[in-house]
Amino acid sequence: MALRDIKPTRSELIDLKRKIKLSERGYKILKMKRDGLIMEFFKILSTAKDSRGELLIKYQHAVDMMAVANTVEGAIGVKAAALSVKEVPEITLRSKNIMGVVVPEIKSSKVKKSLADRGYGVLGTSPVIDETASSFEDLVEAIIQSAEIETTMKRLLDEIEKTKRRVNALEFKVIPELTAARDFIKMRLDEMEREELFRMKRIKARGSA
Repeated sequence: MALRDIKPTRSELIDLKRKIKLSERGYKILKMKRDGLIMEFFKILSTAKDSRGELLIKYQHAVDMMAVANTVEGAIGVKAAALSVKEVPEITLRSKNIMGVVVPEIKSSKVKKSLADRGYGVLGTSPVIDETASSFEDLVEAIIQSAEIETTMKRLLDEIEKTKRRVNALEFKVIPELTAARDFIKMRLDEMEREELFRMKRIKARGSA
């Protein structure tokens, strides 16, 4: 906002004071929102660290079990057991709101299965197949949980950055520019008032001469 383009009028001064008040109120609200979002982010961050650790452990266990199953049953036996599973996991995606940020809520069912639900039958397979199946079911559950947490963190981070930019814009640009314009108008109005007072005194002095 260039000061030379500002009209030094009382109506403009009133308008600027109103804008400053609104900007300062918006600044306080956005700052509170930013701080609240940061607190929520750090709450989820501790959960995310645990989730990532669990995911890596379960992934490694599933890989190790697959290697054992391939050794005991052979690749064809493992593939036959996998293909016999009829029911696939079901994922339900919902939304929840964290301080105005819409984040996913992922629910799953039919991930963990009983021996009967796996379809390959107890006879003709070794216990290692069951343990391998269980390890991969655990891994799928960990992936689903991790996906919800990671997506939530990303959306919160995006909103924090957006809010931070708006807070900074108000604090370092909008409010200072409005304040400078208000002060300029007040100064010009005071100058004009003094000039008018001086002019009136001169007219009065001439009249009484």
